[in-house]
Amino acid sequence: MEMISKLGELLLGLVILFGSLISALSAFGLIRLPDVYLRSHAATKSATLGVLLILIGTFLYFMFYLEHSSAKLLLGIVFVFITAPVAGHLNGRAAYRSGVALWVDSTQDDLKDALKKEQRM
Repeated sequence: MEMISKLGELLLGLVILFGSLISALSAFGLIRLPDVYLRSHAATKSATLGVLLILIGTFLYFMFYLEHSSAKLLLGIVFVFITAPVAGHLNGRAAYRSGVALWVDSTQDDLKDALKKEQRM
């Protein structure tokens, strides 16, 4: 039983460490990527995954090893999962509508066609 407990702690530690690494990569992408759209992608999607892994690992550790279920952690998981990608999406749309240019090597512009359709209606 002691071995399983140590293995569980190790797995939860790895989940938290993996979330931390994804968050660090997200911060690196936020600095290095060339335009606002790619930076928004790095800041929202990968950072959300990193934070969610950290919060889930912490929640499971509290639940299994400290026998304490935290509603605050659950609310944090739900809040981050819902708000961060939506905020990134809305920031990208606002930047596009205000005329922020795409990166010169961008190959796809899906919003351009959608906005043309919207203007015809």
